[in-house]
Amino acid sequence: MKRGALLFAAVLVLSACSESKSSKKAEAPPVPVTAAKAVTRDIPVSLKVVGRAEAFESVAIKSRVDGQVANVLFTEGQHVNQGDELIRLDPTDFSARLRQAEATAARDEALIAKMRADTARYTALRERNFVSEEKVNDVRTNEATAMANLRASKAAAEVARLQLSYATIRAPITGIVGARLVFPGSAVKANDVTLAVVNRVQPLLVNFAVPERHLPRLRAGKQAGHLKVDITEPGNESQHHEGTVRFIDNAVDTGTGTIQAKAELPNREEKLLPGQFLNVALVLDTLKSAVCVPDNAVQQGADGNFLYTLKEDGSVEMRRIEVLASAFGLTAIGGDVKAGETVITDGHLRLVPGAKVKVKDETAGARAAGK
Repeated sequence: MKRGALLFAAVLVLSACSESKSSKKAEAPPVPVTAAKAVTRDIPVSLKVVGRAEAFESVAIKSRVDGQVANVLFTEGQHVNQGDELIRLDPTDFSARLRQAEATAARDEALIAKMRADTARYTALRERNFVSEEKVNDVRTNEATAMANLRASKAAAEVARLQLSYATIRAPITGIVGARLVFPGSAVKANDVTLAVVNRVQPLLVNFAVPERHLPRLRAGKQAGHLKVDITEPGNESQHHEGTVRFIDNAVDTGTGTIQAKAELPNREEKLLPGQFLNVALVLDTLKSAVCVPDNAVQQGADGNFLYTLKEDGSVEMRRIEVLASAFGLTAIGGDVKAGETVITDGHLRLVPGAKVKVKDETAGARAAGK
């Protein structure tokens, strides 16, 4: 009997210890988390792609005549205006050809003056029957030939004058001139070697490709005249450049299933250059008064996106949501989450539905919303 009593007492003690441990486990401390309030805000619906900057105008300058470079008048990277002198070729040959052509034209002018006088004289003699009609016709033919020769001589002089003007190479557009590709003494041929490249970078174009499924919204926004883009440099999201879509191609690339588009941005400070890779956020639409939460409140599970909301008793509840758009550090969501509800923004790894939590910070949402 004593042994049985001892065993019974031992069982009671073990049972009490087990209940004590279970009680302690059930009374685990609340999980520390940070939280924020869901807010309402207008959120742009953006399509993010990668684009490349292009010069608004780009001209590869070539000589229009054969010659030898006498002077290079620009500095690499210099801003030039349309008509500024960039390069001079040796003008000696062109000046000599012009003087020769002008002399030929002067000779032909003297000859045509004589032919006109002969025509007048022989016409008067024909009226008095001193010469035949055939002789008069010959004189008139000579005058017409001399007139044609004069026109040809003047045209040759004009060509020589143009060639002399081509010896001075000027900027065809306003922009930035690139590297020097020729130097004094270099021999150049007409339309052969590129002498310099001038790019107009104010404004600047950004070329990018959009998946064809977005084409209807792209065209609708373009026709409405308010299709905007937000341009940022890779690795530098703090600098934003706003532009407007100016061009949508007339065909979809069958190889990639995308359509080419171009946006124009002022680039007044010339911070962006042609050839540069850029991040393009194309604003397709704007969600008005959408329920928004900080980006880090949204979690992804096997069944889709979800978040945790804080209940009045200090526990959390898991809500399934739909992500509609994201911008400014906020995510616009669809579902049964309402503005003003508290959502968990950090500490998700230790959370399960119904877990008790202790909120450390409820200001993240206000900071993310810019309030």
